[in-house]
Amino acid sequence: MAEPDADFAAYFAGRVSSVRRLAYALCGDWHTADDLVQLTFVKLFPRWARVRDGQIDAYVRRILVNTFLSHTRKSRWEKVVADVPDRPAPEVERHEDLGQALRRLPAQQRAVVVLRHLEDLSIAEVAELLQVAEGTVKSQSARGIAALRAAMDLTVGPKETRP
Repeated sequence: MAEPDADFAAYFAGRVSSVRRLAYALCGDWHTADDLVQLTFVKLFPRWARVRDGQIDAYVRRILVNTFLSHTRKSRWEKVVADVPDRPAPEVERHEDLGQALRRLPAQQRAVVVLRHLEDLSIAEVAELLQVAEGTVKSQSARGIAALRAAMDLTVGPKETRP
C-alpha cells in the first residue's frame, strides 16, 4: 500500500466511529448514518493529498454535513417502512423522545443544533461550516431548541404575567 493510502486507512480507522456518531445525530437512523459516512469517506479519498496537512476533521465534518443536507433534499418525500399500513398511523404521543423530536426539525436546523450542542462548535465555526451568516446560526439554533422543548413538553417555568 502506498504512503497516502496507508495514511488514509489509518485516519479512517481512527475517526470512522466518531463520524458515524455525528452522522447518526444528524439523520437519526444507523443505516442512513452508515451510508452518509461511506459517502463522506469516498468523497474525501480523492482529495486526501490536498487536505491531509490541513484541518482534516473540519473538512470531513463539512463533507458529512453537506452530504446529509443533500441526502435530505433528495429523499424528502421518501419514507421506508417495514410493512404497508392498512390505515393511517395514530396520532403521535405528546411526549416524544429527543431523537424523534430532533428528526422532526428541518435539515439545516437539525444540523445547526447538532453541530452547536453535540459537536460543541462555536457559532462562527457552524456558520463557516454551513456557509451561512452567524445570525442564521443563532436564529436556527434558537428555533430548533424551542421546537425540541415544545416537542418534549419542556418548559422553563410558568410564564410571568404583569399586573
